[in-house]
Parts: sequence; structure tokens; C-alpha cells
Amino acid sequence: MNTSADSSAPRPASRRLLPIIKGPADVKALDPDQLPQLAQEIRDEIIAVTSQNGGHVGPNLGVVELTIALHRVFSTPADKFVFDVAHQGYVHKLLTGRGGEFFRGLRQTGGASGFLNRSESDHDSFGAGHAGTALSAALGMATARDLKGSNEHVVALCGDAAFTCGVTLEALNNVVSSTKRLVVILNDNEWSIAKNVGAIAKYLTRLSTNRTYNKVHSDLEKFFTSLPGGPDMHRMWTKWKRETKDFFVESSLFEKFGLRYIGPIDGHNLDELIRDLEFARDCDTPILLHVITKKGKGLDAAINSPEKFHGASPYDPLTGESKKGPPGTPPNYQDVFGKALVRFAAADKRIVGITGAMPSGTGLTHLAKELPGQFFDVGIAEEHAVLFAAGLATQGIRPVVAIYSTFLQRAYDQIIHDVALQNLPVTFCMDRAGLSANDGATHHGLFDVSYLRCVPGITLMQPKDEDELVDMMRTSLQLDGPGFIRYPRGAGTGVTMKETPAVIPVGKAEVLREGSDIVIWALGTMVADALELADRLARENGLSVGVVNARFVKPLDRDLLLAQAAGVPLIVTLEDNVVTGGFGTAVLEALQSCGVDATCEVERLGWPDKFVDHASSVADLRALNGLSPDDLHRRVVERWRNRQHADLTADV
Repeated sequence: MNTSADSSAPRPASRRLLPIIKGPADVKALDPDQLPQLAQEIRDEIIAVTSQNGGHVGPNLGVVELTIALHRVFSTPADKFVFDVAHQGYVHKLLTGRGGEFFRGLRQTGGASGFLNRSESDHDSFGAGHAGTALSAALGMATARDLKGSNEHVVALCGDAAFTCGVTLEALNNVVSSTKRLVVILNDNEWSIAKNVGAIAKYLTRLSTNRTYNKVHSDLEKFFTSLPGGPDMHRMWTKWKRETKDFFVESSLFEKFGLRYIGPIDGHNLDELIRDLEFARDCDTPILLHVITKKGKGLDAAINSPEKFHGASPYDPLTGESKKGPPGTPPNYQDVFGKALVRFAAADKRIVGITGAMPSGTGLTHLAKELPGQFFDVGIAEEHAVLFAAGLATQGIRPVVAIYSTFLQRAYDQIIHDVALQNLPVTFCMDRAGLSANDGATHHGLFDVSYLRCVPGITLMQPKDEDELVDMMRTSLQLDGPGFIRYPRGAGTGVTMKETPAVIPVGKAEVLREGSDIVIWALGTMVADALELADRLARENGLSVGVVNARFVKPLDRDLLLAQAAGVPLIVTLEDNVVTGGFGTAVLEALQSCGVDATCEVERLGWPDKFVDHASSVADLRALNGLSPDDLHRRVVERWRNRQHADLTADV
């Protein structure tokens, strides 16, 4: 029996299996003949939910059979599954008691997280949202098991793109010296977010498409299954194949690291998957199963557009078309950045763009299309991307590194040691600064102001709108040292764009409104909030409130700050970053260093000192974390009244 699942019409509600799956034991209790139906129902559910909520469509549709097979062979939570990134964790959630309404609230306030989360379920042994972490974490768990003398199994599920990450190769180098028993699944679908690039991707393609191996494998499998006692003969052939495959295929890279290599395996054939996973479970040496899957299987649109459907916004499940926003929605910041970079790069051949497997997410697809010779995708290798840029900069090239704020954390040493220390003119454009509401803590860019502000010699800025973003790009491309520009996910403000971008005087803020009682210094997206807050304070509380578009975190406009602090009793800072070590802290430090902090108080408004969860919207998260418009107004009024009371008390 071949239990390879395929697309078909949904089953009648009375016969559905997914509602009865409350945990892995229920998966084990199904008859083998029922597994294709379960696989189809899981695909139907994932498509139904992600078409409404958005999410990682393609990666999850590709691992349905693989995840079912894992839960047939192993037993979580005793056994540990470590999913790389966890882009492919939805099936695991559905099989471990997180279906129904909880899953239908995926990536929404109060619903299931879009990634694995240790606080959400005991079946999630490790949480991650950045690529390449699974093998190191799983190796740590396996080594801990050995140290404790327990006997659970540890399975690392690594995407093929994970092997472009340096940390995965570091872990691979340490497997056999750390443990004698570990199962590694290489889920090979040829894609990370964009098409995989580099030598590792080409090597895996050669492994999975070796004609001699695959032809012999196919012919002999058909021969043995046609004999009397075919299933038994086939099992004998399978065992012999494992022992003698080097006769057909040279020793794999993984075997050179000491792991036993099994594959390639059809990742949609449940019989084959279960047999090979059982063999791996009982193996007394670290073993790697090379599984070939189809990203997006079961949804034609996802197969045809794997990059779009890696992480999709809500879409029509029949056509695959994204659901459009209201008419007149402004362009996304990433597209404004990408198109502006094309103009700058066309005018100056020294300018190049660099991404780490995120050409569409960062907007660099525009550069790749128009000026491919000035575009570089280095794969999921942020550390290399930054070092690569540093090398280019030493030779007169002007690199622009486009990496999400949260992913740039991975290259912090390279930023300090290789770029800033040598004062190299590399421009960093950090998309997703602030919140990525549906994705949650692993993807919020809430720390970059704090982790960059302490680095000597850099310029750190944030625009209030998309026109100012382009001005900042032009400004950074003329700096003699490193420049960092942070900007949010999603649509801009709709402001009219200038024909010719301006160079902004470095370290100079912009006064938008004068005020004699309070001045709000706002950064980036929070400028609009500051203007609304100023209007409300004037209207409801009779206060004269000024607003400053800070523009630069470093260097800070100290001259303007000190001049205003001498004339108003309260300065409020407003930022889309954690308050700890953030922009407000920079203002406090500047006032203290000049002895002004005793006469002018500072109220810092920003994200609290904690990891912020996922929710349906930015507005929901602000409300949950004390940053709603009402919260901002209340906190400023309370601080103002306390200041006034203190002044009155002092006068008495």
C-alpha cells in the first residue's frame, strides 16, 4: 500500500479525523489507511486558516506527511522535536492538541503562535524564529540526555537552507564528539524564503538528483515488490540498500562529519517515511535522513509562487491572490526603499545591495531585476553578509545591507568588530524595526536602538515617513562611516515624495511644533502619535506642547535638546523600541551630562522591559502594553501634574 497523500476534495464532516486528534496518541491509533485522509484534512485546515490570517503556508503544506510520520514513530513530549525556525510547525500544533478554535486564531490575539513556543505546549521543546538553530539546540538536548542517563529520542528538523547558516555547520562539526545518538531530518525543498543559493544548495541538489542512484533505487524497488513475498523481499532490499549505498553514491558530506546518511527519501510517501524513521529511531549512531518535499504541496498557488507563500498575507484560497487593502493604500516601506536603491545604484555603480535570503521581504527584488550585477543574495548568513559588505567597503564599494532588525542581531559582532571599528562606509537598512505583530517576539524589531546606540562612530536614524526614508538613504550613502536606518513593516504614510532626495544635516532634529509647557521628542513612526497626543493635551488639558521629529538617535541633536530643556519643565520621549537603553535613555544621558536633568524632567514612553507576544494588530499590542493613545495621554498628564505639584511644594 502506498499511502502518499495527494490533493482531493475535503471529506464529509461526519467522517472527519482531525477533530478527534487531541494528541500524538490519537495519531498512533489511526489505521494506516486513514493517514492520507488525515493529511488532506490538515492541508485543508492550514489553507483555510492562513487564507484568513496569513502565515507560513508553503513550509507547512510541504511537511504534512513528514510530521504525521514523526508522530507515528516517536512520542512527544518525552521525545524531543526541534524544528528549525518553526516555519513548518503548524502540523505539529494540530497533532498535539492545539487544533480547533485555538488554531483558527493563529497569529491573532489570544490564538496560537505562528512559531513553536515553550510556554504554549509541552510538546514544543524549543522555540525559535531565526534559521539555523535546530541542530545546535538538539545536540544540546541529546548531550543532556546522555549526561542524565535517560533514553528519550531527540530529532532535529532542519530545512535545507539551514545548512547555509554558519551555526548549523558549527553544530555539525560537533555532533559525533558530543553524542552517540541523534536523529537529524534534512527537509530538502530547495527553498528557504527565496530560492536557495550557494554551494551547499547545489550539493544537495546533486545528492537528490543523482541519476545512477535513483534509477537503481527505483528499478530494484519495483523488482523486489513484484516477487512472491514482495513486502518481505522489499524490506530486505531496503536494509541492503542502506548498507551498500556508497556503491552507487560517493560518501556524503554528512558522513564526512560522522553522521550516517540515509536518502533521498520521498517526503510525501508515508510508508517510506515511517520505515526510515523507525530505522533512524533504532540506530546507535547519529543519523541524517535526507527527505525531499514539495514546498506548498496541496495548493497550486503556493507551488507556483513559493517565495510569496513562504510567509503570506491573507489570500483567496481558490486563486491565491492576496487580499487587497483599502483603495489608495500607500506603498510599503520596503518597496520605497527598493525602488530608491535602484535609482541610487543606477547613478553610482559603486552602490550594491546585499540580502540574506530575503530579496522580496526587503524590497531588493527591484535591484535584482533592474541591476542584477549590483545585487547579492548570500543566503541565510547574516554574519557573512555584514563581513562581506565590510570587505567590499575597504575597496571603495558602497554596500547597502538590507536585513530585518531582528535578524541583524545575529551579526552584532561583525557590526562592531568588522564595520564600526574600522569606520567602514556600510549602510544598513533595517526593515521591520518596531513590531511584526502577527509573528511575535522572535520577529519584533524592538532592540536595535538599544544595541546600536552604544557602538562608537555610527550614525543611527529613523524617518517619520517614506519621503524622509529616501532622504536618509541619500544621506547615509555620503557618510564616511557606518550608517543605520530603521523603518517599520508595512505601508508608509502616503506622503508626497520629492523628485530629488535631500541630504539631511547629520545629527539635526526637525521642530514640527513649538510648545512652552511640554516638548515631545518622537522617533520615526511615533511622530504621528506625538502630533495627535499634542493636539489632545492642548484640547483637553490646555497645555502648550511642542513636537520634535528626532530623526537621529546618534548623534543626538544636543544643541536643540538643551535649548528646549532650558525653557520647558517636561520633555517626553516617544519611541518604537524598548525603553531600556533606548532613545529616551539617550536624552536622559545628554541632559545629565550637561547638568540640566535637575531642572527638566523626562518621561520616557516606549516598549516595556519584556518580550512582547504576538497579536492581531499593532494597536492590540500597544493596548496590551500601556502604549494606546489613552495610555500615552494618561501617563503624560500624570507626569505633568506630579511636576506641577512638586513645583508648588517647593515654592511653599
